Amino acid sequence: MKKILFLLLTVLCLGNVARADSYTIDRDKLPVQAREMLDEYFPKAKIGMIKVDKHLLKKTDYDVKLVNGTKIEFNNAGKWTSVDCKKRQVPDALVMKPIRNYVKKNGNGAFIVKIENKVSGFEVELSDGVEMKFNKLGILTHVEIDDND
Repeated sequence: MKKILFLLLTVLCLGNVARADSYTIDRDKLPVQAREMLDEYFPKAKIGMIKVDKHLLKKTDYDVKLVNGTKIEFNNAGKWTSVDCKKRQVPDALVMKPIRNYVKKNGNGAFIVKIENKVSGFEVELSDGVEMKFNKLGILTHVEIDDND
């Protein structure tokens, strides 16, 4: 019984060591592609915090929070996976043209405040609370309207 308990404790300790988070404000801790994205689309924004989230098998994610409240998530390679500008508009250049055009034409004046780049496509949230899903070609596949207002 003691051996089993010791083994379980050892496995738990190793699991915690393998998944260690660290926090910094040093841009140099980000992959080059992530730094370039921040410089291009958020040139004046200041970094409030970077969370370096290390997983098993050397996979690392980066969560960046800017001083203005914007949150940007990057994968191991430094490609953005999520941009959440809260109440501000996501930079147009981050959104593929068919999605921008669809929202401009059908969004009733609302603008994109959040975008997620997923394997299946893109999920966007508009300033009026409407959530839309698009495939990788930018074709609308689903709309969800928040009725809690």
